[in-house]
Amino acid sequence: MESVATPTLMKESASPAVIPHAAHRSKPLPLHRIEIKLRDMSQLFNSMDPSPFHEKDLDHDAEEFIVSWAQEYHRHEPVALVIYLKEFPEGQDPKTVIEPAVHNYFAYRARLNRLEFKRLLKQGRLSLIIGLSFLAICTLASELLLASQAVAPWLSVVREGLIIAGWVAMWRPMQTYLYDWWPLRRKGQIYHKLSRMHVEVRKRD
Repeated sequence: MESVATPTLMKESASPAVIPHAAHRSKPLPLHRIEIKLRDMSQLFNSMDPSPFHEKDLDHDAEEFIVSWAQEYHRHEPVALVIYLKEFPEGQDPKTVIEPAVHNYFAYRARLNRLEFKRLLKQGRLSLIIGLSFLAICTLASELLLASQAVAPWLSVVREGLIIAGWVAMWRPMQTYLYDWWPLRRKGQIYHKLSRMHVEVRKRD
């Protein structure tokens, strides 16, 4: 599959393999291979990043490709990255550069993800406190109107409106704790797995 941003960066779909696993498992877990074809080693990294290779950011297309394939598999199933280079650097084993760089980058992304996850939970707790307080105030105000024994027809509309407004205020914390946290958690688990995956570098024909 050709990369849109960099036409010389060709990426292929992952191919499954099987590796022996721990004896206590009834079946070995499949090892999924994510394959990328490049012209040279520099195509894997962000060309705008001046850091040394082992600290460089990965190219956006390469990162998106690797992460998107890793998301297709169960979080416990191991993955391996296989990089095919057309041009090998002279006098240097590219694996000694690429493997630690890939591990460092995804470990960094995992740390950022943990910070983002903590911020989300903190925001969720604050939203929950605000929502519950507002719901309690609206419920109390509605009960006070009901206890006033007033017969004006608009009072029933106000009472119902207060209850609805109180529950609407609970929408944000409910969204955080029901829907927002688990995709972020899942992404963090993927980053952690990618920070420890096996990396191979092979000569491209």
